[in-house]
Amino acid sequence: MGELFLVPTPIGNLGDITYRAVTTLNEVDLILAEDTRTSSKLLKHFQITTPMVSFHAHNEHHRLKEVCSKLSIGQNIALISDAGTPGVSDPGFLLVREVLSLNFKITCLPGATALIPALVQSGLPCDRFIFEGFLPPKKGRNKRLQNLIHESRTLIFYESPHKLMKTLKQFAESFGGDRRISISRELSKMYEETFRGTLEEAVKYFEIHPPKGEFVICVAGSQNK
Repeated sequence: MGELFLVPTPIGNLGDITYRAVTTLNEVDLILAEDTRTSSKLLKHFQITTPMVSFHAHNEHHRLKEVCSKLSIGQNIALISDAGTPGVSDPGFLLVREVLSLNFKITCLPGATALIPALVQSGLPCDRFIFEGFLPPKKGRNKRLQNLIHESRTLIFYESPHKLMKTLKQFAESFGGDRRISISRELSKMYEETFRGTLEEAVKYFEIHPPKGEFVICVAGSQNK
């Protein structure tokens, strides 16, 4: 039986990849990549020549049978996303569920993820937190926020630059403009930056400084009991 390896890749700085990740990607028979164009740069940098095929949100259902067939004949396969740990706001869950149902072995390597560095450096409590990932683009968005108004744990979200202002304004309406917030962008990259303040201050800041890059938003939990 083959084995499926879930391999985290750097969220920006290529130096953050682990020795074990490079070794694993060199030794498996096949690499499944969210975007082969993005991942080819990573593989080329570390001189990894393992064959690679795409595995993303639009073809993962189609790929499941093919991948499991390869595992059944003893091939070892690695799954990587564009950045970070597969399955965390990236493709991977359906494959893991299918592979487990067939009793194949799965190993997830520890490694990069954007939410933990953003949380730890936020200055907000990080002993208890919840990760919400990306909010629904339209349907269910307001309901999700309403359900989080009285959440006492630190809240963590991912957001794209073109939706950041909309999200911050909705947060201010739902949680109150004086709620503390930390917003990190381009983590581990040259232009890494973290804004810390209130939601009201954040809206004013990003009205002057147009959002660029990918964002991790940490929001203080509610103090109302």
